Amino acid sequence: MNKVVLMGRLTRDPDVRYTQTGKVVTQFTLAVDRPFKSADGNKEVDFVPVVVWGKIAEMIGNGCRKGHRLLVDGRLQIRSYDAKDGTKRWVTEIIANSVEFIERRSDTAKPTDEKSEMEAFGQAVPFDEEIPF
Repeated sequence: MNKVVLMGRLTRDPDVRYTQTGKVVTQFTLAVDRPFKSADGNKEVDFVPVVVWGKIAEMIGNGCRKGHRLLVDGRLQIRSYDAKDGTKRWVTEIIANSVEFIERRSDTAKPTDEKSEMEAFGQAVPFDEEIPF
């Protein structure tokens, strides 16, 4: 079984492209926190390349920007290619099956004096990264 589930933040805006046959593909890098800190007490992060195809790719391209938190469900793919200098290069990436929007960077920012329509319903509940199992 080849299954990967990651949650992290976009390191930059997604890159949306179309193939010659008209299929849409989006690529982005997800910054994923490691579950432990380094010996000097600093948080460590992995930067994972993700590829998304089809309708989900369009949604990510139109709706996400740098700093948005995403939950990606997919599979690990390792491929190789021959570089221009004749050497063989290897690429490890996640091919996403589904992507969920968890929050936007602005959702965690300090509120301003102006209240939005949604604030009339009460305070937002913060997302808890701890999984109870």
